[in-house]
Amino acid sequence: MISSDDWLPPLLSVIAGIVEVMGYLPLGNLFTAHITGNLVTIAALLVRGGPLSLAQILAVPVFMVALAATWLIAEATRRRGPALVRPLLLVHFLLLSGVLICSAISDPVAHPQGRVASFTAMIAVCAMACQFALLRLGVPGAPSTAVMTGNLTNSVLSLLDTLSRKHPLREGADEGLKKTSKVVVGFFAGCVVGTAALSLMGHWAWSLPVVLAGAAVARPGTGA
Repeated sequence: MISSDDWLPPLLSVIAGIVEVMGYLPLGNLFTAHITGNLVTIAALLVRGGPLSLAQILAVPVFMVALAATWLIAEATRRRGPALVRPLLLVHFLLLSGVLICSAISDPVAHPQGRVASFTAMIAVCAMACQFALLRLGVPGAPSTAVMTGNLTNSVLSLLDTLSRKHPLREGADEGLKKTSKVVVGFFAGCVVGTAALSLMGHWAWSLPVVLAGAAVARPGTGA
């Protein structure tokens, strides 16, 4: 049976790409996955002048609180390692479902700077915090599924080591290339799919990450 280490990071990277683009485009230019990108936005607006949205101000502290909450949930389960994956994936699924419900009921896209949009965006931020935490706690050797700079670096260096006829600079270049390239491609694919879904489905586009997250929970062997 294929372990979670092999299939879960690529799937989560697709979800992260979808959530990132659907947070940035309709929810007030907010980075829901690459959360520290909001620090750049805030700094630029403070220096150059411009209105800061409530979501941009709250994103980083809410992300930190959500990480702590995920840790507390993991601690309460009394599980460790791969056994944590399924319960945290369930939390991840429920949070994304919350985003879908809020979007369907209130259509925050109509007022991207409003309180409802900010609340919806914070649920998405919490979902991504849960995704980060579940990988660090349940699949510690997995590459990041939402911040691609490190993955792109590892992919290029691993590719060069693989192609080099000399002694490689790093061990396990082939395996590293497979791991990181899958999540880079998955994240980009998620961004493309998310953008297309927004154009075709509107706020119902949030059903895509919900379905994928649900599939991750239901898949046999999750956490194995």
